[in-house]
Amino acid sequence: MNDDISSHRVRQVIEARIATLQPGARLPSVRELVGELRVSPLTVRAAVARLVAEGAIEARPGYGTFVTQGWATTTGGDFGWQTVALGAARADSRALEELVAVPPPGTIGLSTGYLPPDLQPTDDLARALARAASRPGVWDRLPLEGAEPLRAWFAAQAGGAFTPRDVLVCPGSKPAIAAAFRGLAAPGDAIAIESPSYIGAIATARAAGLRIVPVATDAEGVRPDLLAAALAASGARVFYCQPAHANPSGAMLSPGRRREVMEVIRAARAFLVEDDWARDLHFGAHPLPPPLASADPDGHVVYLRSLTKSAAPGLRVGALCARGAAFARLRSARSAEDFYVAGPLQEAALQFVTSPAWPRHLRRLHAALRERRDALVDAVRTHLGARALARVPDGGFHLWVRLPEGTDEADVGLRCHRDRLVVSPGRDWFPGEADGAYLRLTFAGAPPAVLERGTAALAAIVGAG
Repeated sequence: MNDDISSHRVRQVIEARIATLQPGARLPSVRELVGELRVSPLTVRAAVARLVAEGAIEARPGYGTFVTQGWATTTGGDFGWQTVALGAARADSRALEELVAVPPPGTIGLSTGYLPPDLQPTDDLARALARAASRPGVWDRLPLEGAEPLRAWFAAQAGGAFTPRDVLVCPGSKPAIAAAFRGLAAPGDAIAIESPSYIGAIATARAAGLRIVPVATDAEGVRPDLLAAALAASGARVFYCQPAHANPSGAMLSPGRRREVMEVIRAARAFLVEDDWARDLHFGAHPLPPPLASADPDGHVVYLRSLTKSAAPGLRVGALCARGAAFARLRSARSAEDFYVAGPLQEAALQFVTSPAWPRHLRRLHAALRERRDALVDAVRTHLGARALARVPDGGFHLWVRLPEGTDEADVGLRCHRDRLVVSPGRDWFPGEADGAYLRLTFAGAPPAVLERGTAALAAIVGAG
């Protein structure tokens, strides 16, 4: 080995490699670089550490090092001082960023949070936006709460619990969750969250400086006894919950538990943040039960709804609903973050959901989701075994797949990344300790043939582990 090659020289070699790669691409491992450059591991690690400090590459424990977004080797600057100035990261949203990243061409996507282009009502949205753009006053400023007719539509969708005055229009569900957490809790407060739960809510709670208290779930949703114990022990006064087709597990809060959970919340004088993300994505033979908010006379439930999942990623329009003093807190939290959603986008959303195009789109969407769900279920059972799938949802986007005992899901994720196969490791979806190794697989994002091919490739990777 030639240890005379300096760390600076190794850095130059790695920089040259970075220049040939796309953002998000994985670099060779330390072992691979040692073998290629014939230097000591210490020399390689020193060069890698310097590039991490400068923001050129990102180290992901258990996965490797990856090219960061927007870094250019031609800048010539020394960004190492930023590591000291910024200090420790306040929240790690890497898993969320990976989840929403646009995959490179040629990738088989078995995990996504949005409808693919072939299921989006693009033509109908274009017509709605064209009509909206020419409407008088639509380009003017709007009330922070949003356009009154759109607020009325969202209020009606919540089952009659809210009036238009109780609705804040938000740019999708993620900002609505952030406003709910900031408005109802202060940094350092405890917040109860289902386990597993939506990765975006977990990241948002951490970014807000909240102390997450995980509450275990099972086939019937969150366990009321554990919720009561968690609220009592932690002092938490906010509980984030997805009662219908929970992401990622697909669980449905059972009728008996719906009543028990609300009793626990009332007894604790707490708020339940109801994220009703999948109401428009239900394709089962029987209708969903009404939102929890519809049977809440005393303002314990804060209700979230969005059109982004059920229509298109670019239709970033959602709603946050609350009553009493809580509404004023949420309004204040929203105004501290930004003002109103753009008028043309609000008007286009209203034009779309109040036209015949909306129910027509939902009928087509439900049929496609049912077909793709069946295809992915068959593929998982064929290639990964019947035990991998404990629940077959009749709504939402996802299957929660359990891997064989002893499987290293991080290693599976890394090898899938190398083979241009997008999956979402289950560990990222647990706000506390995971009870096993899982993957969240999405049936919404690809046609049946692609789902079958991707699952077969995944099974080969899992079997080789």
